[in-house]
Amino acid sequence: MSLHLVLGGARSGKSRYAERLAARTERPVTYIATAQVYDDEFKQRVAHHQQQRPPYWTTIEAPFALADTLRAHDDEDGCVIVDCLTLWLAQCICPDCDKPSHVTWQAEREALLATLPTLRGQIVLVSNEVGMGIVPLGAINRQFQDEQGRLNQAVAALAHQVTFVAAGLPLTLKGT
Repeated sequence: MSLHLVLGGARSGKSRYAERLAARTERPVTYIATAQVYDDEFKQRVAHHQQQRPPYWTTIEAPFALADTLRAHDDEDGCVIVDCLTLWLAQCICPDCDKPSHVTWQAEREALLATLPTLRGQIVLVSNEVGMGIVPLGAINRQFQDEQGRLNQAVAALAHQVTFVAAGLPLTLKGT
């Protein structure tokens, strides 16, 4: 198993970098998309990402139960991309998002962190680094920033490799 965390800001090139990593493995790729589409602008963003992916990759839409989805699609001969942990977190903590009543952020987070070390394939996780700006206004925004920072730290501790992407350029933080 190989676990690679790719971090970066919005439009930094982190998804494109993760996709190149997956393509280089020459393994079958499963792309787990965590986004839920709530408006036309975001629908266009999702469509752009979809057009960038090779048509022979398998795409799974999983805004919740990420740990279960990873276990279901784990293959020691395959590669899985999760894009992205940031949207997954936002949907889990958002009081207005469309989610099953049993979904709680703590349970989702704990399940993911327990699952990651058990996976057998090559896993590439994409996440935003949101802690480099100002402290946001509003309690839910501060909770999001805090939880994203904690999640990134926990996943980075488990990861074999961590790469930070800025302006399309990767910087290795951990691993080779």
